[in-house]
Amino acid sequence: MAKTKTKKKVPVFLVVVDDSEEMHQALQFACRRAESVGGRVALMYCIAPAEFEYWAGVGQLMRDEAREEAEAKMRIHADYAQQLINSTPVLYVREGDIREELLALIDEEPDISLLVLGADTQSESPGPIISFLMGRGASRCRVPITVVPGNLTDAQLDTLF
Repeated sequence: MAKTKTKKKVPVFLVVVDDSEEMHQALQFACRRAESVGGRVALMYCIAPAEFEYWAGVGQLMRDEAREEAEAKMRIHADYAQQLINSTPVLYVREGDIREELLALIDEEPDISLLVLGADTQSESPGPIISFLMGRGASRCRVPITVVPGNLTDAQLDTLF
């Protein structure tokens, strides 16, 4: 009986884009990991829902401005990732609660194989997403989670690969 060759799945490493300092370490780690195993990087930015939903025009204007800001931030991080791995990252912009949207994206995209998050090392908590996922959200996440300490340098991260 002849063996059939199955196409090997390309792993995708998802990083949540936000304004935290430790996001850089998560992105650096994800890029180096993707580079070392022939994988890809995906970036997700979540826009918080507009506060003034009952004023439709104002709410839409706020959403449009938030989307423009999200796309600008994503371009910066996507350009950096492309420089590191010579591959364009997959980009996702969502609107809603970050925890719910993150889990929904992971469920919807079967190629996502690892979630990479940066941990805040300057405060008592590693960050709201990590706290959620290490608590009640863990049972809902279908992929492994890598938490990268926010105090690591690029050189320290590069030595891991």
